[in-house]
Amino acid sequence: MIIAYRSVEIFIENSHSLKEKRQVLRRIKDTIKSRFNVSFAEIDFQDKWQRSRLGFVTIAAKRADVDKRLDTIQKLIEEDDRLAILDIEREYL
Repeated sequence: MIIAYRSVEIFIENSHSLKEKRQVLRRIKDTIKSRFNVSFAEIDFQDKWQRSRLGFVTIAAKRADVDKRLDTIQKLIEEDDRLAILDIEREYL
């Protein structure tokens, strides 16, 4: 059994308020929750309107399975024109 954690720090350039930031994050969250079996949370920078750190956790029997799932999520975030990735962290338990 492999438990994998990935965090992605993002910068939302065109966000001018916390409300705009929440709208962007809600769309990301809804897309990910509908397609993948992962737990998701904003884990840092809740009070910043252009910055966020998103955390994802998943579990599977093989490391390749968790890597594939989290890599696909990361790719979805990278392809979003509204934001830029600043940092990525990975951990396995």
